[in-house]
Amino acid sequence: MTAESPAQTVQRLFPLLAEGKSAEAAALFADSVSFSIPHPPGIPWVPEVDSAEGMRTFFDLLQTHVQAKELDLGQVIAEGDDVVLIGRMVSEVKKTGRCIDTAFALHTTVRGGRITRYHLYEDSYAVARAYFGD
Repeated sequence: MTAESPAQTVQRLFPLLAEGKSAEAAALFADSVSFSIPHPPGIPWVPEVDSAEGMRTFFDLLQTHVQAKELDLGQVIAEGDDVVLIGRMVSEVKKTGRCIDTAFALHTTVRGGRITRYHLYEDSYAVARAYFGD
């Protein structure tokens, strides 16, 4: 049996999240995780995260506050343990009904078959406008 590539490991994440399977998605992560999503203060779905259990909390909060509408994964760039996903996502903030439409880059690292880095870069201004208004 051939070991799964880092890109394959990371790409397993999205179908699990689309199905609302936070525990299964979190199981893809290592015990220690480097997590970063630059965001404005007060966004309730971005907690402090440093572990697989923290990732589960993040995924649960995300599902509580945001409804995914579209995910267009345009490019997957893999080199060694690092995988960068580039695309566009549209989500609706449940509290306001406003949409976040943003390009994104997700930098992940996979070591020993588990994700150890999750750094998401998106339009934080679009996130703030959708949650707080103009």
